[in-house]
Amino acid sequence: MLEDIKKKMNDLIDKINKASYEYYTLDEPTITDQEYDDMYNELLRLEEKYPKLKRNDSPTNRVGGEALEKFEKVAHETPMLSFDDIFNSEEIEVFDARIKKQVKNPTYTLEPKMDGLSGSLIYRDGILERAATRGDGVIGENITTNVKTIRSVPLKLTEKINIEVRGEIYMSKLSFQKVNIEKKKNGEKEFANPRNAAAGSVRQLDSKITAQRGLDFMAYFIPNPDKYGLKSQHESLEYLKKLGFKTNYKLNSLAHNSKEIEKYIEDLGIKRSNLPFPIDGVVLKVDSLEDEAKLGFTARVPRWGIAYKFPALEVLTTLKEIKFTVGRTGKITPNAIFDPVHVDGSLVSKATLHNEDYCLQKDVRVGDVISIRKAGDVIPEVVEVKLDRRKDNLPPFKMIENCPICNTKLIKKDAIHYCPNSNCPARHTEGLIHFASRDAMNIDGIGESIIQDFYNMGYLKKITDFYHFNEYQEQLMTLEGFGEKSISNMIQSIENSKKNSLEKLIFALGIPHVGAKTAKILAIKYKTMDNFSKTSLEELTNIPDIGETIAQSIVSYFSNENNKQLIKELKRLGLNMKYTKGETQESEEFNGKTFVLTGSLEIFTRNEAEEKIEALGGKTSSSVSKKTAAVIVGANPGSKYTKAKELKIPIWTEQEFQEKLANSSEK
Repeated sequence: MLEDIKKKMNDLIDKINKASYEYYTLDEPTITDQEYDDMYNELLRLEEKYPKLKRNDSPTNRVGGEALEKFEKVAHETPMLSFDDIFNSEEIEVFDARIKKQVKNPTYTLEPKMDGLSGSLIYRDGILERAATRGDGVIGENITTNVKTIRSVPLKLTEKINIEVRGEIYMSKLSFQKVNIEKKKNGEKEFANPRNAAAGSVRQLDSKITAQRGLDFMAYFIPNPDKYGLKSQHESLEYLKKLGFKTNYKLNSLAHNSKEIEKYIEDLGIKRSNLPFPIDGVVLKVDSLEDEAKLGFTARVPRWGIAYKFPALEVLTTLKEIKFTVGRTGKITPNAIFDPVHVDGSLVSKATLHNEDYCLQKDVRVGDVISIRKAGDVIPEVVEVKLDRRKDNLPPFKMIENCPICNTKLIKKDAIHYCPNSNCPARHTEGLIHFASRDAMNIDGIGESIIQDFYNMGYLKKITDFYHFNEYQEQLMTLEGFGEKSISNMIQSIENSKKNSLEKLIFALGIPHVGAKTAKILAIKYKTMDNFSKTSLEELTNIPDIGETIAQSIVSYFSNENNKQLIKELKRLGLNMKYTKGETQESEEFNGKTFVLTGSLEIFTRNEAEEKIEALGGKTSSSVSKKTAAVIVGANPGSKYTKAKELKIPIWTEQEFQEKLANSSEK
């Protein structure tokens, strides 16, 4: 009886795994979704009834299991090294020439560079045993439970072998859109790009959340291919496909010289925006494993491979309007409004033009054809005007003289125009938007459009009005688009914001020149709002990183009677007025020292890393100098890493940073 049931379960697993491989890896399904669901549900019922017969490689494991408390560290059997980056055809030619000095007539494999994060999978007897992040290349984190939820990762290989397979964990453009739609619906901060989304999803302590994110895995490397009789990289890729892995076999290619490489890159660049997944370049590898062995490694990177990075994607569109907006400080910003275009996976229709000087320098005119790209792959920016396509008689840019909202005459300070009217409605709404924003009071469920609507309806005219919403909760629920649950969640979030530590409130007040980092420094220094509000210009200028401009702005703010009354009222409404994140610990490793973060961090978010440094008495900077104590690097570090090497500044991996934090906390 049990043998028959076991045979039935094994048969179902084989059929489900085959169907998953055809659907998720080959994109060639042979059965309907209903047939798949019927088999899956039947297996699920049998496993619930006979739990002792459930296999470790059962596809039902993909839904996620119990939440972890933390990720354990694991050592890679072979270090996971990354490639050096190149950015133009001249560097491709240099790479090709360097290889040909040591290898006669080399062949190169050309593979799309997936924009995700590297992962290592280890199989024992063909069954997935462990999955790990790249980490610092030597030590990674065990993410096995989460990786098992990725449907393109085979839980069982087609051969019963021991093997390590490396590849990219990524999020398709479609999955990225779905995740962000869900986050927006829930009032959560959206992911900036698919790579961040993939990194955040694979490091969820609750694998059920990972399972919902639609991650994928693309295999591209076997660390010790000679063990399997393989003689080249392209043979390795074919073998990975045979074992059941998804590979980029339709896009991979071979080349023999720099011209063929450049042609492949050009062709792939054209296809890039239409691919279902994000790529940010091309990986070039010497194909022959014998030639790879001959070329060897430097201390940091393989000599036989390199990564070409695409320039930021640029698209052309027509400038329809230059719209001027008013910020919370009265700053006037011209914005380019153009025909909506897809830029690197996002639909955008506007970009900042910064100020008058920027517009004049670019010579931007309404009606121009302009090129748009994402600065840092996140924020849309106008790259240039296509002057050769300009129509005759387009009027030059002219800066406005009066506020577009209240019509007050503008003033100009340095390169910036300001509306000096402190009662300008636009300044009020921008101040309210800032107050509720994530880095300030972090009031979930109240975005820019809701604040503007509530302002226009009269419910929200000043900061203190946030804390009176509960008094007219029933009225708010009658508004179109708002229900009992959304208003209740909003009011709860407002209530929660009262408990924020002092630095959040200082930043939320919108004191000119006081950013989030400065607010944290001030909160740690003064501990309470009372102490802070009574500070002097002399005292402030003696604080490191607080210059005269910031100090003068703070003193001016607290000398205003309206601002004093605002603080008094917020205190009466129950907002916390103390720094509540604990005393700064003194640490020899961190105290009084400056650190720089670069690259994509995987263990911490950037804010978490900064908070941990500050909690130990250190501070962070955005630039590397001789005074920098150490540069902490994540994946794909940029020019800061290069400068740190030039200045011989200590470079810490995330793992080293984590260990130093732990050591400092223990002392």
